[in-house]
Amino acid sequence: MNILLLGSGGREHAFAHFIHNSPLCDNLFIAPGNAGTETCGTNIDLDLSDFNTIWEFCVNREVKLLVPGNEDPLVAGITDFIEAKSGETGIHVRVAGPSKYASQLEGSKDFSKEFMISAGIPTAAYKTFDSSNFESGAEFIDSLQAPYVLKADGLAAGKGVIITEDSEEAKSVLKEMIVDQKFGRSSAKVVIEEFLKGIEISVFVVSDGTDYRILGSAKDYKRIGEGDTGLNTGGMGAISPVPFADAVFMNKVEERIIKPTLNKLRDAGNPYKGFLFLGLMNVDGEPQVIEYNVRMGDPETEAIFPRLKTDMVELLTAIGEGTLNKVKFELDSKFAATVFVVSGGYPGSVKKGIKMDIAPITKERDQYVFHAGVKSENGYFLTNGGRVTAVTVLENNLKNAIERAQLLAGDIKFEGAYFRKDIGLDLLNYG
Repeated sequence: MNILLLGSGGREHAFAHFIHNSPLCDNLFIAPGNAGTETCGTNIDLDLSDFNTIWEFCVNREVKLLVPGNEDPLVAGITDFIEAKSGETGIHVRVAGPSKYASQLEGSKDFSKEFMISAGIPTAAYKTFDSSNFESGAEFIDSLQAPYVLKADGLAAGKGVIITEDSEEAKSVLKEMIVDQKFGRSSAKVVIEEFLKGIEISVFVVSDGTDYRILGSAKDYKRIGEGDTGLNTGGMGAISPVPFADAVFMNKVEERIIKPTLNKLRDAGNPYKGFLFLGLMNVDGEPQVIEYNVRMGDPETEAIFPRLKTDMVELLTAIGEGTLNKVKFELDSKFAATVFVVSGGYPGSVKKGIKMDIAPITKERDQYVFHAGVKSENGYFLTNGGRVTAVTVLENNLKNAIERAQLLAGDIKFEGAYFRKDIGLDLLNYG
């Protein structure tokens, strides 16, 4: 089978690695890919917003499976477009991703909050504001207790959520987002919600529209500094599974969140097909939804996929064909520890094109290296972004996994290289 994967991050390198290793994969194309993905297939320069060009590529290269790695093409409706083209032409290309309607779970914070409330799914209290009722937003902020959470309604490249302890700053941010269009059309609407106090956890689900499987839990670390200090990033590391996500907690997630979510979409005539990423808060043992994402997370993918014993292509194909019930699903019980090595200055401006000195990394047991902001030139790896490379180690013991991941991250060397040395240490107190 020929497969086209869309994206260029560490998540996509993880996808590419396991797709490439499947005997069901004949040719893998990645658009645009990076230096890591080109070791797994052929990188292709495609405009991911140009669905006609993507379709033509699929037809010309006899691609039978399209895998959107990130949210942008999904929210823009690539699944609907490819399925319509398949119906018109009789050339069937399956898409491992949800419809445009279902993708609103991530594409619109207002839609997702209204969806949760109507389905009885536990989440924080909220109200939505736009230019017509902007001034009422200040009154709503005054009715809440600090901290204050403001979210741009649309996609904002991971920067659309502002949390502040100061009510006046919250009102100022509200004005910047709506009136001054800080995030353009994405902040034409702003969701203000109560702050949930607890510990964050992500749960991942794969569904074919009828059946689903829980891919497992993970905890990622967003702050640049150790001890969860400093600016937010795209993710500095992850641990999977999460020790406190025991059978009791996960049963609550399944019964109160996963089933109602999938059932409501199915009842609305839009069955969910693809990966569903639940961003949750564990509030005294009770899960509440912070947000939905309609794809795998990054760096959580780099921690979860190495634990997945199921053939990746078989799993992806089952999403599009509705055959998940026929797939033997199995997760390794080992702990995965993932650490991201980033460029100096990240998450601010970074210098690119720095030569990387990757010490000979032997293929030791349960050890992975996934490139993100990396390009290859004249036989060398060069940095090409803020988050450069993720390393993952699997061990029976969480402490050992963390220690080995730290050692492996230290083998990724370049000027300004930085990684957090406390990823997962807070979880050693559980279980």
